Amino acid sequence: MTGPRSDPKEAKGNEKRRLDEALEEGLEETFPGSDPVNVTQPAPSKGDHYVKRSN
Repeated sequence: MTGPRSDPKEAKGNEKRRLDEALEEGLEETFPGSDPVNVTQPAPSKGDHYVKRSN
């Protein structure tokens, strides 16, 4: 017997809520600022091969 399946709409809503909260936190932490907040982590450059990043 399997458990109940998660609702895809609910999962999408939870992800949007998480991103909105991260954006809001970034805005609060950098206010006032001249540059827009970037919620995503950029891909490592060739010069970053030796830097270990955590998520």
